[in-house]
Amino acid sequence: MLRFHLITLFPEACDAYLSASILGRARKEKHISVDYQTPRDYVDNKWGKVDERPYGGGPGMVMTALPVVRAVKKALARRKDKKVALIWFSPSGTEFTNTEAEKLLKFEDLVLVCGRYEGIDDRAKKIMKSFGTVKNYSVGSATYTGAEVPAMAIVDAMTRRIPGVLGKDESVEERRTAAREVYTRPESIEWEGKKHRIPKVLATGNHAEIEKWKQGKQ
Repeated sequence: MLRFHLITLFPEACDAYLSASILGRARKEKHISVDYQTPRDYVDNKWGKVDERPYGGGPGMVMTALPVVRAVKKALARRKDKKVALIWFSPSGTEFTNTEAEKLLKFEDLVLVCGRYEGIDDRAKKIMKSFGTVKNYSVGSATYTGAEVPAMAIVDAMTRRIPGVLGKDESVEERRTAAREVYTRPESIEWEGKKHRIPKVLATGNHAEIEKWKQGKQ
């Protein structure tokens, strides 16, 4: 079973998505497990404050290092001597692709550290190197409010590659020939007096020609 550990201030925001559809079924069938640790539980102040102004000045607030490190250590408390990858997010990180998703499947535990505000004190990353392999990813070029969305994208992309999750291996889209356009029955639908038909080749039953169409060779 592949174990995902999300370090986040908002576990409830993640769990709704990670409990639905294919991912929810994968959890019930023990293909994956998902647990959460929040840095707020590991602060040294009574207010649950996890951020401070950036040292040396600058805009916004930065998450402090030690609550994050403590949360990661707690997540891995029972996972000593296992294959662990710690995922850190930044716009300058390695682009996360299907190939990267395949590579990560060799690990048994993945800790996804979800930063907020202007990011996390970089000393947390240095300390975490003693826990496992640290990887720095970028999931798209957009800027997000926090790393929860990229983290869920990684869980999703990896889970669908685990044998048995989708039923058949060829159900993983990039492992089969997927058309640039897709259609359903019936052949023709009507909207506001105008008929919209499927491409003629799809109605021929000629599988060779349909395959060429899927590959963009027609």
